[in-house]
Formats: sequence, C-alpha cells, structure tokens
Amino acid sequence: MPTVSTVNLTAPLLLLLLWATHPTMATNWLSLARLPRSRPVSGAAPCARLRGLTPGQVGVCRARGEVMESVRKAAEMVIEECQHQFRNRRWNCSTTPRGINVFGRVMNQGTREAAFVHALSSAAVAVAVTQACTRGELERCGCDRKVRGVSPEGFQWSGCSDNLSYGVAFSQTFVDEPERAKGLSAGRPLMNLHNNEAGRKVGGITLHFQLCHLPPFYSLSSHPQAILHNMQVECKCHGVSGSCELRTCWKVMPPFRRVGVVLKERFDGATEVRLTRIGSRTALLPRDPQVKPPAARDLLYLAPSPDFCHLDPDNGIPGTAGRRCNGTSRLAPDGCELVCCGPGYRAGRAEVVQRCSCKFSWCCSVRCQQCKNTVTIHTCRV
Repeated sequence: MPTVSTVNLTAPLLLLLLWATHPTMATNWLSLARLPRSRPVSGAAPCARLRGLTPGQVGVCRARGEVMESVRKAAEMVIEECQHQFRNRRWNCSTTPRGINVFGRVMNQGTREAAFVHALSSAAVAVAVTQACTRGELERCGCDRKVRGVSPEGFQWSGCSDNLSYGVAFSQTFVDEPERAKGLSAGRPLMNLHNNEAGRKVGGITLHFQLCHLPPFYSLSSHPQAILHNMQVECKCHGVSGSCELRTCWKVMPPFRRVGVVLKERFDGATEVRLTRIGSRTALLPRDPQVKPPAARDLLYLAPSPDFCHLDPDNGIPGTAGRRCNGTSRLAPDGCELVCCGPGYRAGRAEVVQRCSCKFSWCCSVRCQQCKNTVTIHTCRV
C-alpha cells in the first residue's frame, strides 16, 4: 500500500503525464475568458488554480503575473474575433457550454480550423500585451521610444509608439511554451509553432501601409520586419489654428479586426502538409509535391476538416440544423446550399424593428424613428 509521501510524489507526475499526452492543452488557456472578472489571474496561489494552463504556463504566470490580465483579455478577443470571422461558415467557432476546451475536441485534430485558432491566439496575446504596455499598465515595459528624430517629410517622431517587441516576445514565451515542452520532432508541435509565428507576423500588420519614411539613423534590426513595415502611423498637428506647421507622429498597431480579416484569408489559402524527414531533422512539406513550399506567414494544417454538418457533442460540433443562411446566394460561403449540407432549407417571414427616417439634429445627435419591416429569413432544415 503506498505511503502518503509516495502519493504526494506520484500525483504531480501523473498530472504531468496526462498533460503531455493531451493534444488540446496548447489552446486550453483560452478558458481564461470564462473566468469571472472578480477572480484574480496572477499570484502564486491563483496561478496554480488556473485550469487550462500547462505547467510551463503556470510558471510564466507566477513569474510575470502582471501580464496575465492581458492574457485573459486576449482569450476574450480570440473567441469574439473567431466567431465574427466565421459567423457565416459551417464551422462558426461555436464554444462548448463548459470545460477548458473552449472550441471542443475539433482542436485536437491538425485541421485548418486549429491552425486559424493558433494563429489568432498568438496574435491576440501580442496585441493585448502591447496595448497594456502603451496604457502604462505593466511595470516592465512602456512605450517604444526607439523612433526619434525628424523624418524627411519634416514631422517629428515622438509620442508613445506601441511597444510591439515586448508583446511579441511575451507571446512567444507564453503561447509557444506547450509546443516547445513536447519537443520539435512531431508534426503537431511543428504545425502549431509555425501557425503561432504566422499569427504574430500578421499581428502587427495593416494593408493601409501608412508608415512614413524613417530617419536614416533608425535601425530596423530590433523589430520583426513583417510587423514593423506595416505599423500604422498616427500624428498630431501643432501650429496656429491647427495649421500643422509641426507634426508629432508615433506608430500604432492596426485594429484587431484587421488581423482577423487577414488570418481568415490565410485560412482559406492554407497549405496541407505532412511530416518529412530531411537528413537528421524533420520538417513540414506540402502533401502535394506540385504545391510550392509555404511562406512564413502562411497557415499550415496536417489533417482534413470534418464537414461540421451534423451534431457531434463529443467533439463540440453543433451541426448546422436551424442555422440561418443566405437563400439568395448559391456559391458564397454563407449560401444555404453550402451551409445546410444538402438537407435543404426553409424560408420564413419575420418582423424586425429597424431604425429609419434618421435626421441630424443640431448639435450633435442623430434621431431616428423605429420602423417595423417584414423580411424573409432562411434556415437549414433539421
């Protein structure tokens, strides 16, 4: 019969073994979004009680507790943005009613959905931590003061630029920890690490490309190139009556919605890969030899996705029965033929209340009437 000391010793080892063999642990930290705001997420005791964190992430929580509130915020951002981007798809990022596996066991598989969630999660942590730095909420970081001087256009680099380097570094430490702990010889950790990095590369971009010319003495070496080249620039004018004789400018990240849009595009163009041994190392190469090797910003997946058509509670798939769809579109992703998976759909009439007859009132508001309209809605058959 085991002694008390033996039980105390083997219990942690058993937990570590269960963690090491559990394939969904890498994204279980997203369950922090389910915690009430009143519950602390930092400190030695609270960190140990946070379900969903791996042992290594618990260590990060204890060492850098001030950042964990930003991690909770990132988890909320991931769920909200994922559900927005996929609101019209068969898989719409529906969450499980309880537990630490927020998106269900579909995250167990190396599908493109898992690739998207990993990329979005790592980007969200980088963005949330960076924003906390800019707001002065973290003691170990603040504004990025590296950009200084006068640009060729004549404006002054100043203000509080977003310290993206700190956010990216923390994301690598926290989000990548479960994969590095498992080793880099298996396909799934390699896939997750690649997609995590792809998300961080997108996490600082915007397609507006508003970055002005940098002073010649400004070094690019201290920032990830993909992020730096796509940061937005905000300026404030100074001068008589706002004449903008002098402009003070600083760099900011794009809205997180833009990050979601870009990653959704990468999801649609993701590359299926397989684990291949090259000499003494392993690598992920396209399953189709005719497909060119993926770039660092592309998303990778190892396994085809389920069809998401039918209810599968065990895997957290709600199916599409009863879902609203677009009855006027055939080939679009939100069209009823694609969303409803074949059983067909039904049309119904519903009364909706909408704002109408809006007028601008001086100063400064818009007043609208409430109008009732009857519209046609389409839902997938059960």
